Amino acid sequence: MQHQENNGSGRETKSNGSAKKGGMQASQLMQLFEDGLKDIYWAEQALTKAIPKMIKNATSTELVDALTHHLKETEEQIIRLEQVFGAIGKKPTAEKCDAMAGLIKEAEGIMEDCEEGAMRDAGIIAAAQKVEHYEIATYGTLRQFADTLGLSAAGDLLQTTLDEEKAADQTLTNIAVSTVNIEAGEEVF
Repeated sequence: MQHQENNGSGRETKSNGSAKKGGMQASQLMQLFEDGLKDIYWAEQALTKAIPKMIKNATSTELVDALTHHLKETEEQIIRLEQVFGAIGKKPTAEKCDAMAGLIKEAEGIMEDCEEGAMRDAGIIAAAQKVEHYEIATYGTLRQFADTLGLSAAGDLLQTTLDEEKAADQTLTNIAVSTVNIEAGEEVF
């Protein structure tokens, strides 16, 4: 049954009888959750193409190893996202993530503009950490949405990925502060 409601702006809006307190919010939150999953699913797939370019351009053995490890994790994260889609009864679908596309484009620009060696490695780390922070924000949000929606299986899968992203970010920080940034700071033009 639909009826007209005044939304306080003088305009009337249509709603149905099932859109009671909580019901409408859960439905809108579920839509945000699904949209976020599609977004990060695209992002992770794009990263499986971008990370090898970073590996190819890196000179620090530690950085190459960290990126290689994270590439394998990213492939596992894609599978995990497919499991999240399955847990909510949806087919895995990717929708272009403009934010990740921009971050990848920025990383490519950094690799082109920076001189090979420690300077480029520092740039790669900076670009990779921007990616990690975007992923941490996204997975943290999706984890919370899953909790609110009572989707514990999906939430657990998302938490596993969130933990991996935080660890990858810390690894990059450690590499930057222990060697790469120091070496880049000593290079002269």
